[in-house]
Amino acid sequence: MNRHIVSKQRVADHGEVFTSQREVNAMLDLVQQETERIDSRFLEPACGTGNFLTEILDRKLRVVNRRYRRSQIEHERYTLLAVSSIYGIDLLEDNAAECRRRLLAIVEKHCKSLFNDEFLRVIRFVLERNIIHGDALSLQTVGDQPRPIVFSEWSLVNGSMVKRRDFEFHELLSFAGMK
Repeated sequence: MNRHIVSKQRVADHGEVFTSQREVNAMLDLVQQETERIDSRFLEPACGTGNFLTEILDRKLRVVNRRYRRSQIEHERYTLLAVSSIYGIDLLEDNAAECRRRLLAIVEKHCKSLFNDEFLRVIRFVLERNIIHGDALSLQTVGDQPRPIVFSEWSLVNGSMVKRRDFEFHELLSFAGMK
């Protein structure tokens, strides 16, 4: 994303300013080891359209491609693990949707020839659960009936099985000693 703002109104109303690719890479390079660990979890509480999250996923999937390109089953497992370790919240619905779209495009770019439609359906489902239209300050979703933000923890189990465990965002903050 080359533009830093969509409109002056969005900056005034929501404080929306996007981080440039150069700055994203410089910051992520400070924690490069974590960005290249497939299972390392990242949460962006004001993810916008995903400038940080897309770069993190791209880095993780380069590792997956290097290590597992010879085995479709292993490649799928670790691609799913990489995607499921990325979480985001954004106040604006169009930003959250664009973030999901961009993350899916990263998966498709890295894995286009390997995966079938069923696998991409699973990736879309995980992204719907992990990239939330919500308010990280109020800890609630945004909409007509706000409810607590819920994140899913995804774990790989036997073969192609995946286990999901849900947590409310406020519980995660309490657990981390942040609230």
